[in-house]
Amino acid sequence: MSEVVLPRIGRRKLLRDLAFGAGMLASGSLAGCVSRPAGSQQGQFDKLWGRRGSTVGHLNKPRAITIDKDDLLYIVDVTPRIQVFTGDGEFVRGWQPPEFAWGKPSGLAFDREGNLLVADTHYHRILVYTPEGQLLEKQTLGGTCGPGPGEFFFVTDSAQDSQGNYYVTEYGEFDRIQKFTPDHQFLCQWGSHGNELGQFLRPQKIVIDQQDQVWVTDACNHRVQVFEARNNEPRLITSWGEQGHAPGQLNYPYDILLDEAALAGSPAGFVYLCEFGNHRVQKFTLDGQFAGLFGTNGRREAELDQPWGITRDSRGRMYVLDSYNHRVQRFWL
Repeated sequence: MSEVVLPRIGRRKLLRDLAFGAGMLASGSLAGCVSRPAGSQQGQFDKLWGRRGSTVGHLNKPRAITIDKDDLLYIVDVTPRIQVFTGDGEFVRGWQPPEFAWGKPSGLAFDREGNLLVADTHYHRILVYTPEGQLLEKQTLGGTCGPGPGEFFFVTDSAQDSQGNYYVTEYGEFDRIQKFTPDHQFLCQWGSHGNELGQFLRPQKIVIDQQDQVWVTDACNHRVQVFEARNNEPRLITSWGEQGHAPGQLNYPYDILLDEAALAGSPAGFVYLCEFGNHRVQKFTLDGQFAGLFGTNGRREAELDQPWGITRDSRGRMYVLDSYNHRVQRFWL
């Protein structure tokens, strides 16, 4: 668990939780070794690719994944490099962020114009690149460490709503979400460090649906929180999830994916969560009811080791960032 930075508040509890998870792993009792409800298995294995290394086309503990309109995959690892691959793992291009001595990026997403948003975590900013890797320096958001509006601690992700407003998640000292206009003017913020409703312990990933509802993986609180913030008066809509290893329970959910129906707000939609601590992907209804899972801890095909991310292509195939196996696995859903 060296990639998890423990918050100051609740550190003792988190250490207990991590120790418990390690014991479960050693005993073979983690995800995949629990009894699953009949018919709950989801995800048909399709392909895996990648090997550990720092040379072109290899991966070293990849930390975030996203996909563009042409189904090209963008992956950042701890070397750190941003590398672009086809869905079959063919290397296309790659580059490094301008600075990384203090730490590595941990979030990737695309904005509405098709540019890549990079959560440059330890430099307290969001970098913006063209898909070809050209840094758009004037579009950088943040860069100053602090608690004030427009300042950040450890940024984890960013996203845009239908109006082009930016939302940025951060953890460490502040554990909050900040909202900005398309030209980076501060609008509002919400959240604080804690485990009460509306608070966060490492908000790792943020997704905005077509109703501009803000979905957040509250990773170290082992839950999902959903907010409405269109009028710059953030309001909690729902929160669900509890820590555990059984189907329907969560253990460090690091990434979230809404299918097309869920993005549109249809009750027929599903939410997929990638669990770093349970080495699996789970499927839920929009209100948090368990609907299926796949993944178990290991090194063989369809087995995972501390996955950080998930994304989905235009054909409906899911790509799982199998981080501690230094590879990508593809599944049909």
